[in-house]
Amino acid sequence: MKILLIRLSSIGDIVLTSPVIRAIKTQLNPVVLHVITRKSYQSVYAHNPYIDRVFGVEKSPDEIVGLLKAEKYDLLVDLHKNLRSFKLRFSLGIKTVTFPKLNWQKYLLVRFKINRMPDMHIVDRYFEAVRTLGVVNDQKGLDFFIDEEEIRHLPKLPDFVDMGFFAVVIGGNHNTKILPVSKLVEVIKQLPKPVILLGGKEDQERGKEIESLLNNQLWNACGKLTLNQSAEMVRRADAVLTNDTGLMHIAAAFSKPVVSVWGNTVPQLGMYPYIPAFPERVRIIENNNLSCRPCSKIGFERCPKGHFKCMMDLDDELIAKSLVEISRLPQKDY
Repeated sequence: MKILLIRLSSIGDIVLTSPVIRAIKTQLNPVVLHVITRKSYQSVYAHNPYIDRVFGVEKSPDEIVGLLKAEKYDLLVDLHKNLRSFKLRFSLGIKTVTFPKLNWQKYLLVRFKINRMPDMHIVDRYFEAVRTLGVVNDQKGLDFFIDEEEIRHLPKLPDFVDMGFFAVVIGGNHNTKILPVSKLVEVIKQLPKPVILLGGKEDQERGKEIESLLNNQLWNACGKLTLNQSAEMVRRADAVLTNDTGLMHIAAAFSKPVVSVWGNTVPQLGMYPYIPAFPERVRIIENNNLSCRPCSKIGFERCPKGHFKCMMDLDDELIAKSLVEISRLPQKDY
């Protein structure tokens, strides 16, 4: 059997497809499994041993339809489910399975605060796509496979790395999903271990601002590491404090203790840290006392109400205490 799976973006969403990929490859063996994603995210799939080939596109699968037709797939597993993936389904003309995206339920929750979302993680909704194939969730959680060559080229790390540290992920795709600098600084002040700040080049200035306000041991790695190298720092950390962003799901893939901070979006949308074997390693911090939340299923550049209470009213002492507590949990079986 030859299967093509599509998930075009983004980092976190791609990591969340990894249990389905593993299950397809192990439970339908023998099977040939190809994946199509955007070139900018191709590295997330590149070292996954359950994938036989990864196709990268700039924007749309239309760019390589001829190449995909030549592969003569038996099945398309659509885990993106938008106009671009629909066009691919139409172009290939093969049997397609997909998952319940629940757009109407999301709209009710965001627009009217009426929660009709099922109590189901998106990973389990992804498995609905392959249920008729007899593929089931093995409950082994997420996968993320690091490029070891990149790890050999890590920059010189601070001496405190070998003594234990917290990884703090400061970025996010939208500002309303990012814990503000003032809150982060207060959290970090209360931590008993050094901190490594993780983020992309777009987070460098925020990282420098945090660095300038703190005197304790801290390494601002924002913009200095590749995705794989940042993932390695997550893997080495005693625990991870993170916004709702891609590294949150990578931390979950390593079964790391995670404190997940939520702003204008909510875990009920089904994309909270997924560690089914060790649920006690996940702490969710959110403000449930606001009638305006969630205001979006994705995020905004600024708070629509102007007050940003979903983040600003969070208890920094509770965040710090939660991070310390989960870092002390037994850490075997990672």
